[in-house]
Amino acid sequence: MKTTLFTGSALALATALALTACGGSAQSAGSTETASATCPNGEIKFGIEPYEDPAKLKPAYDVLAAALSKKLDCPVNVQVVEDYAAEVLAMRNGKLDLGQFGPLGYVFADAKAGAEPLVSFGTAEKELSTYTAGIWVPKDSSIQGIGDLKGKSLALGSVGSTSGDVLPRFGLREAGIADADLKMDYTGGHPEALLALTNGKVDAAEINSQTLATAIAAGTFAPDSFRQVWTSNPIPNDPITVRGDADPAFKQAIKEAFLSLDPADVAKVGEFLDVTPPGPLLEVTKDNYTPLFELAETMGLTEKDL
Repeated sequence: MKTTLFTGSALALATALALTACGGSAQSAGSTETASATCPNGEIKFGIEPYEDPAKLKPAYDVLAAALSKKLDCPVNVQVVEDYAAEVLAMRNGKLDLGQFGPLGYVFADAKAGAEPLVSFGTAEKELSTYTAGIWVPKDSSIQGIGDLKGKSLALGSVGSTSGDVLPRFGLREAGIADADLKMDYTGGHPEALLALTNGKVDAAEINSQTLATAIAAGTFAPDSFRQVWTSNPIPNDPITVRGDADPAFKQAIKEAFLSLDPADVAKVGEFLDVTPPGPLLEVTKDNYTPLFELAETMGLTEKDL
């Protein structure tokens, strides 16, 4: 049965940029000198989109990478890329073996890099996790709903972000507000958008449920001082994908290794994705992201929007 989650109008994603590696590697306990199904090139390159501060993301993913390294007897090199489009470009050019993409980023990774989803993040009840996009305003703001944002300033995250760009703009257009009807400020990321609101730089800001949970836990956001005036439908959480032209034996080995990881191995990453307490990684397929493909089709997005 066809599933519909979002509809809306077109929105450009970022122009593809070069890959910027921000990290080292998690060392394997075994030798990697001999090529094998689990370590065909002597290491596994794992790309992550910068949905949070890379300095915070890197240590969390290094824990996951270390556990994966032990399972596969191969070093896993975590790289936090420059932006959403850069990761698609890196996988297309063979510079990444694995990549965790935002849901809409995966749509373009499928089209442009042949990325194949393997797993996503499960809850403690062993169900696939979701999150939501949101727009927040100060508690004493005159803005009561998304329709009141006309003529106001709105902090967004990064161009091409599912919850930090596309869905808030979709919500605005559904409310009859065109891009030109308000001032949209791209801050560079989810934490930066939140900071713009708490520092009083904008009238409203996108804050997704993942960033909200992280900021509340860190004591950097007081929800009692703000109000949420819009929220999206649930969004399936990020898939971890493998390069489409990888050896089938490698794909199978990677998937089995991910599925066998202990929830404790992904707990630190889960905190950033609002999956607490964490469950195991769970298998996903392209079908799990059908609503995002439909969104991209409805908006008329093409490779020129990358």
